[in-house]
Amino acid sequence: MLKYEKIADHLYSIDTNDLGLKNRTTSYIIVDDKIALIETSASPSIPYILNALEELHIKPSDIDYLILTHIHLDHAGGAGVMMKYCPNATVLVHPKGVLHLVDPSRLIASARSVYGENFDAIFGEILPIQEKQLYAIGDREIIRLGSSTLTFYYTKGHANHHISIHESLTNGMFVGDTTGVYYPDMTEEEFDVILPSTSPNQFDPNLMEDSIQLFEKIKPNVLYFGHYGSYTHPQFAYAEVRRYLPIFMDAGRQTMKEETDFTKQVQRTEEILTNSIFAELQAKGLSKDHPVFKIIPLDLAVSAMGIIDYLSKSLNKPT
Repeated sequence: MLKYEKIADHLYSIDTNDLGLKNRTTSYIIVDDKIALIETSASPSIPYILNALEELHIKPSDIDYLILTHIHLDHAGGAGVMMKYCPNATVLVHPKGVLHLVDPSRLIASARSVYGENFDAIFGEILPIQEKQLYAIGDREIIRLGSSTLTFYYTKGHANHHISIHESLTNGMFVGDTTGVYYPDMTEEEFDVILPSTSPNQFDPNLMEDSIQLFEKIKPNVLYFGHYGSYTHPQFAYAEVRRYLPIFMDAGRQTMKEETDFTKQVQRTEEILTNSIFAELQAKGLSKDHPVFKIIPLDLAVSAMGIIDYLSKSLNKPT
């Protein structure tokens, strides 16, 4: 089985086997006069990235840039480990992410509070990165790799420290989690499934809409999702995020009227969304045995936390 997929002559996607699942989390490698690796996933994914690089005859020591769309551990948890193999690389990240990569203790504590005893198995070793290896990328800053030019944009909504990267040769946008999660296991079906990613604790639906409007102005031909892979119908992706966000928020509001305990609010929101989305997919003819039904709950469990977190903060804002 291929460890990578060729998108263009200079661009490849790598399946990082995140959570032991195929088609879950993507790293991308751009090969030009300079070489850029985008995303690492968590530390258990690093061997899969290294294997793909070997197949592509790319030495990790030849990588010039390691680019992180944001510092959530499923995207950047393995960055410190990866940098052990990439001594000549500079890590490009939002300014708000720099200190957390130098000292990841708060990231670790936050993720442990969400994932509990499963944390170590999911994320593995999280190593700090030396500050001299980090570069705080600016909004709309441009980096030229050779023929390929990367333009960086600040794209809040999923997280305040989120960046998206436009690649010139493919007119593609590396969107991280800004436009949600694309489930490529649906490619044999007659419809695509894209759901918003509303993780805690900086999710904001209004800022997410602002970022989507930015993408609409830039008009990329293809979106490069963190979860998972490339997608050539950007307008549909934007429309699905916009369609589902009110459904997500209504589920949270309904739950907060019924429950006062945060944990119960999250569980009930997850239950409402799971039932609603599963019913919709089954009504479209999707078999109950389809693998997507095992993956979607993983995302909805985390998204429910972000919804309740956002609504709780909104209620407590001074008027």
